[in-house]
Amino acid sequence: MPCHYEIVTQSNIPDAIRKLRVSSVADWYAAGLTHAQFRSLARSGALVRVWHGVYATRPAAEWAKASPARSHALLAVAARAAVGRDSVASHHSAALIHGLDLFPAAPDMLILTRPPARRSGRPRADGIFFHTAELPDDHVTSLLGTRVTSVPRTVVDLARTSSFMSAVVTADSALRADVTTKAALIAVCNACAGWPGIKQARRAVDFSDPRAESVLESCARVIFAEHGLDPPELQFTITGRDFRYSVDFYWPKYQVIAEADGQVKYSDPRRAVRQLDRDQRLRDLGYKVVHFTWRELFQNPAGVIERIRRAFLSPTPV
Repeated sequence: MPCHYEIVTQSNIPDAIRKLRVSSVADWYAAGLTHAQFRSLARSGALVRVWHGVYATRPAAEWAKASPARSHALLAVAARAAVGRDSVASHHSAALIHGLDLFPAAPDMLILTRPPARRSGRPRADGIFFHTAELPDDHVTSLLGTRVTSVPRTVVDLARTSSFMSAVVTADSALRADVTTKAALIAVCNACAGWPGIKQARRAVDFSDPRAESVLESCARVIFAEHGLDPPELQFTITGRDFRYSVDFYWPKYQVIAEADGQVKYSDPRRAVRQLDRDQRLRDLGYKVVHFTWRELFQNPAGVIERIRRAFLSPTPV
């Protein structure tokens, strides 16, 4: 998204309205719009209200409809125009803009971080939750037209302030998408040494793994660890005489495979048949296969763990 703050004069108002631009009402007036022009443009839809006292051009509003990341970025641009551009989108808001996985879903609120010099007594204001923290230059970047914490800083901020499972989901997602590295995450942890929650953040970074291919797999890894299971191999490749399969979780000591099944596997009968054939081929080679769904993992995690433990002890494929 291009810069939103080009100068608008009486002679180029029509051209400016065609651009991607977000400004406060005061800035629109200061840039050259008269009160009458502003009211007319707002009534016609050429200017669209996106925040309290902040309006976007129609092209900017249309641009934002293309994805949740763009929509949230537009809100961040508008909020920063209202509360101060030294604030940056952070935490869940930054994760949304970067396109990282979140679990649970992001709260229905914009989250901004302000430098300590802007400390406010109010943690919430007009749909914004404020954090106050240092913002080194290398912890901030520009994306989709707004200022946002970098991916490593975003992951570490979330890991400091959310549950361990939530932190692992986002860290796995960032590593899997190759938008950060463990070294970069560790560097941010080191830079934020002594901050609240940093010990938990280091634990989540250490536990994170790019081979977890979904939110469900990341959550399963955490639940396995919480119940004392040995760490499994992730995305392990098993080769037969005429096949080559990648399995979600594998414990070589027990020849046990666990598969995390999303709903799509069961909504398509053809996929279900292929899954049965796949399982039989694996069992014919002596592997023991356990399947679990999202609902089973969260409604009865002990039951899933018990099935895997039984498979560990079983002398034959199950």
